[in-house]
Amino acid sequence: MKFFSQSFVYDDPWSIVSLAFFLRYPNPYASHVISCDVVDRRQTESGSLLTTRLILKRGTLPRWAPQGIISRTESWVIEESEVDPFGKVVRCRTKNLDHVKVMQIEETQLFQQTEEGRTVQTTEAYITSKFGWGLTKRIESHGMARFKAHVQRSRQGVSLMMDLIRQARLQPMAFGSYISSLHSDMSFVVPEASTSHNSGHKPEGSRSPAAQNNSWYNRVWGSG
Repeated sequence: MKFFSQSFVYDDPWSIVSLAFFLRYPNPYASHVISCDVVDRRQTESGSLLTTRLILKRGTLPRWAPQGIISRTESWVIEESEVDPFGKVVRCRTKNLDHVKVMQIEETQLFQQTEEGRTVQTTEAYITSKFGWGLTKRIESHGMARFKAHVQRSRQGVSLMMDLIRQARLQPMAFGSYISSLHSDMSFVVPEASTSHNSGHKPEGSRSPAAQNNSWYNRVWGSG
C-alpha cells in the first residue's frame, strides 16, 4: 500500500474554490475524463448538500504490464461529496469501481476556509494492489507516480475554472460561451458542469433556474 498526502493553499475564498472544484469537468487538463453524471443529490436536515457522481475515466497501461491484465482501460469512479455551507467545508471521497484487484485508489479531498479568507485543500490517497505475481509493489509505485501527476493537472483544471468564474462576474457571457465551446468540441456528459484557472497559490495542497432561486444555493455560492 502507498499513501499520499499533500496540502495546498488557494488565495481565493472557499465559495469560489469549491464551486470551481465541482465544475472542473470538462477542462483541457482532464482529457482522460469521458463522462461525469450526478446520480444522487439531497440536502440534509443540517443544511449540507450530499452528492454522488459517477465518472468514467480512460487510462493507459505501462509497457511492462502483462498482456490481458485488464480487459479495458476505462474505469468507473464513484465520487461522494458533502458541502457544508455553514462551516465552509467540502469533503469529497472517490474510488475506482473497476480493476480493483489490479489497483484501487481511494482518494479524499478536504476544502476549508481559513481565518484569512483563503482556502486550504488537503488531498490524501491510499493506493493498493492485490494483483500479486511479484508485481504488487511495481503496480503501486506506478499508481503513485500517476496519481501525483494527476493532482497537479487537477489543480490546473480547478484554476482554470476559478479564472472563468472571476471573468464571469465581470462579463457574464464569457463563462457560458467557454462551456458551450467545450461541449461542442468534446463528447463529455456533464449534467451540471461548467468550467476556471487559479493564481497566487502556494503549496502547504450549472445550475438550473430552480437551483439559483434556492435559498441554500444562494447561501453557499452567494457573493463569494
